[in-house]
Amino acid sequence: MKATFLLSLLITTLCLLGCRKDLITSDPSTKLEFSTDSIFFDTVFTSTGSVTQRIKVFNRGKKAVRINEIKLYGGTSSHYQININGQAAHYLQNIELRGSDSLNVFVKVTINPNSELTPFIVTDSIGFLTNGNQQQVILQAYGQNAVFVNDEAINTDEVWDNELPYVLYKAIKVNPAASLTIKKGAKLYFHKDAEMIIAGTLKVEGELNKPVLFSSDRLEQIYENEPGQWKGLHFLSSSKNNLINYAVIKNGTIGIRVDSLSENSGPKLLLANSMLYNMELVGLYGYQAEIAGFNNVIANCGKHLIYGINGGHYNLKQNTFVNLGIQFARNTPGLFFSNQADEHTRSAFNLTLINNIIWGNLQDELIVEKKGTLPFSQVIRNNLIKTRDATLEGFGNFINENPQFKTIRVNTYTLSTGSPAGNKGEDLSEDTYFNDWLNKDLNGRGRVFPSDLGSYEIF
Repeated sequence: MKATFLLSLLITTLCLLGCRKDLITSDPSTKLEFSTDSIFFDTVFTSTGSVTQRIKVFNRGKKAVRINEIKLYGGTSSHYQININGQAAHYLQNIELRGSDSLNVFVKVTINPNSELTPFIVTDSIGFLTNGNQQQVILQAYGQNAVFVNDEAINTDEVWDNELPYVLYKAIKVNPAASLTIKKGAKLYFHKDAEMIIAGTLKVEGELNKPVLFSSDRLEQIYENEPGQWKGLHFLSSSKNNLINYAVIKNGTIGIRVDSLSENSGPKLLLANSMLYNMELVGLYGYQAEIAGFNNVIANCGKHLIYGINGGHYNLKQNTFVNLGIQFARNTPGLFFSNQADEHTRSAFNLTLINNIIWGNLQDELIVEKKGTLPFSQVIRNNLIKTRDATLEGFGNFINENPQFKTIRVNTYTLSTGSPAGNKGEDLSEDTYFNDWLNKDLNGRGRVFPSDLGSYEIF
């Protein structure tokens, strides 16, 4: 009986051994499979590491294979770093991979500075040798040199050009006696939670085909539409004579914050021909602020496109304000204005809204709130508005008529032919700002009255 049991156990063991998937094959036709045959990294700033990408390496056979070597061809001098199943190395030997199993190779890249002004390609490859078969995964990245600005104060007048992008860390402050001029085509990339604080003067001198970019320093595709990556631009009460013309400001927390009234006859901030979008909280925030805005697109923010409290002066003409961002669960109006900051803080208020589009996926996208008896003035004429407020009807305003945008996915919001916003604009040819800012639309086309509402003429 005992002998029979031992014989059965031996037979069972031999059968199990014969069926094991991890018997190692030496078949020279055995090849690995990869989740991708190449990895491409979007533009990586020199001295700044990339995100980590993953390659999965598969053994599709039933038997195990021995990967004789995995090596990064550039070795220790490569710009790339690899991690194989949790082990950082540029060369490993004799890695066993069981049948129908896989392993992970993680890849990142850090590029050293050089003298190039334009982006350049950095390449390498990972080699896999298995039973005499050599296979490769190609690695490519665009490298970009940059000017790195880390927690600095600007104390004298400076000019930033467009030769190299600027990468900003922490807080960059323009002090009261200083001005910062940013030339057309310049690109400013902000590291996580970085911000620009303006106590002096900021002049952004973009042009139609060469706007100035303010964005995050994460250029990988997965971050392309990720809000809240940097804090934004903050204009303090001491700042003055600020101008932003032809800028793209995106993916921040609060795009622009302005803290006070102007100390001279001009606005604290003149914002023109610019696009602000995909902010985690607010596109344009004003606290008893004085802001003039013409030909701007402010779109798709987590709470408000414009949030103006504690009074102030707002002169907004020929702008497109649209909050249709599906990534935000929003219950706040696109535009909110109040002469009150809290129960005990109120200031005089003056609002002008003419020839704008104010649209979104809520029933009320414009709220103007009045508290107390301080001076309060609002001029709201010839706008297309999404609202249930019947008092806004008339005065040339169009209520709840779909503006018929050509597209809602690229943050431009040009109008389709036949839009109800066509040829509905008030004549602004006598406006103080007409010759400098209102005689053309955001695309540089001449504006003929009656104009089309919003930032773009129908073409």
